[in-house]
Amino acid sequence: MVRSDSASVSSLFGRVASLLVFLSLAACTKSQPPFLLQNISGLMPKLEFTLTDQDNRVVSAENFRGQIVLLYFGYTECPDACPTTLAMLKQAVQSLGAQASSVRILFVSVDPQRDTVPVLKRYVTAFGPQFVGLRGDDSALNALTHRYRVAYHREKPGPDGYYSVDHSSAVFVFDRTGEPRLLAGSTSGVKTIASDLQRLLASD
Repeated sequence: MVRSDSASVSSLFGRVASLLVFLSLAACTKSQPPFLLQNISGLMPKLEFTLTDQDNRVVSAENFRGQIVLLYFGYTECPDACPTTLAMLKQAVQSLGAQASSVRILFVSVDPQRDTVPVLKRYVTAFGPQFVGLRGDDSALNALTHRYRVAYHREKPGPDGYYSVDHSSAVFVFDRTGEPRLLAGSTSGVKTIASDLQRLLASD
């Protein structure tokens, strides 16, 4: 009987100890609030590409390892969504202060015919040093847009040769290792984006 009671007491203490450990872990988990932006960790592929930048250099995702990367697709003649979104990202990154140097915003053109290297350089330079313009031929562009499920469509040129391009407005956020972490949109807001970028910078 004594052995049986001792075994029962030991078993009870074991279960209590396990419960305390579980509650402790749960408390630690709850102490970390979720990201404000949409969490896409594990839902998208790692950042991978080979394109030409605004200085006419061939670059790949490896050139940006060690930095937080924001990936956005657009075109320089976009009248509204692109400049609005890029201006928002500029403000969010600037609010990081010295940490802004650890963030890069990659602007991938969906209109490489008009967005030549000089055009891209003028465009991204106007937004700041954290911005990188990227372009490639249709084959490279289609491979990258398919990889991240980004849609775009070039309209038929008008009599003057001008055409617009419909495109997705998602902003993909990757951590320092190139893993996808967050998804932002054109209406996410400066403070929301800046807050999550600070958390990523602090955790890496």
